[in-house]
Amino acid sequence: MLKEFKEFAMRGNVVDMAVGIIIGASFGAIVSSLVGDVLMPVIGLVLGGADLSNQFVLLSEGATVGPYASLAAAKEAGAVTLAHGVLINAVVNFAIVAFALFMVVKAMNKLKKKEAAAPPAPQAPSTEQVLLTEIRDLLARR
Repeated sequence: MLKEFKEFAMRGNVVDMAVGIIIGASFGAIVSSLVGDVLMPVIGLVLGGADLSNQFVLLSEGATVGPYASLAAAKEAGAVTLAHGVLINAVVNFAIVAFALFMVVKAMNKLKKKEAAAPPAPQAPSTEQVLLTEIRDLLARR
């Protein structure tokens, strides 16, 4: 059973998948930073200077009565909130990741088409084939 597991774990597909998951997690962190730290502040500025990640609708007061300066303060007070700004961040994050994956898949498909379209170059004859051809030609001349 240990031998079968070792064979399974060392297959190319499993190792490739593990590498893809690790790179995907790192890529996710980069995209999250891009969305949260670069894009959303710009979008918030365009929309009137608001930080979208702190946009929420108060549904019910918490232990301490509001107004709450931020979503974190509202949650800390135990207030029930509808955090639509966090949803907007998640949607933008998803759109960027989906677009990036689309571009990667498109590039991979383009490379596969190029490989499939290019016919394999004919192999040069081996030394044995060359010698046999010469012998054949010499016998044919006699």
